[in-house]
Amino acid sequence: MPTVHALHTAKGSRLPMRAQERIEVETGRGIVDDRYHGARHRQVTVQSHESLLEASLAFGAPVPPELTRRNITISDGVVPAAPGSRLRIGGVLLEVVRVAAPCKLLDDTIGDGAQAALRRRGGSVCRVLAGGSIALGDPVDLDPDD
Repeated sequence: MPTVHALHTAKGSRLPMRAQERIEVETGRGIVDDRYHGARHRQVTVQSHESLLEASLAFGAPVPPELTRRNITISDGVVPAAPGSRLRIGGVLLEVVRVAAPCKLLDDTIGDGAQAALRRRGGSVCRVLAGGSIALGDPVDLDPDD
């Protein structure tokens, strides 16, 4: 079963991501103290460490989780991408809104070609259906409706 590999938040849109051991997630609002807290749809972003390893191979250098600007990195598996899909991380229930498409800024922060390497590996943007705490090592259920 996948687990929470890394947690990152940023207070503002251009501020660096900070590693966290635990985050608090509010229903319908997102991660407390994150730049998207209170956003209507873009409340939490989730990516897979396994996908980052694939992107690193395509890019030719490591792709650090914090530089992708995603909040939650799971250890392995494929993060659901279809809108309406659900995933449970710890006690938090998320619903996928859309794919988290990598932006051109990644070429500036990670290196030329990072955006292309992360295409189809960038994770998903989610809204929070049921809040709670998420900590490093928490279990991840990629198909909680089963």
